[in-house]
Amino acid sequence: MTGKPRPGRLVVSLGAWWMLIAFGLWLVGKAVDQSASFVRCAASAAFLVAIGEAGDWLRRRWKAHHARAR
Repeated sequence: MTGKPRPGRLVVSLGAWWMLIAFGLWLVGKAVDQSASFVRCAASAAFLVAIGEAGDWLRRRWKAHHARAR
């Protein structure tokens, strides 16, 4: 995919990742008998998604910077 994603598609994509990570964290907590509430897992997942998006943004900036330098 090239160019900027549409805002609606971006929101749906981030929301899907957020819920998937939150559910995964909740399941892992249940599996190791260290269960936290789903709300806490959702908050942690939001943090992880934000960190991932920031890293992706930095990666794209770095790549664009080096492409311009050539």
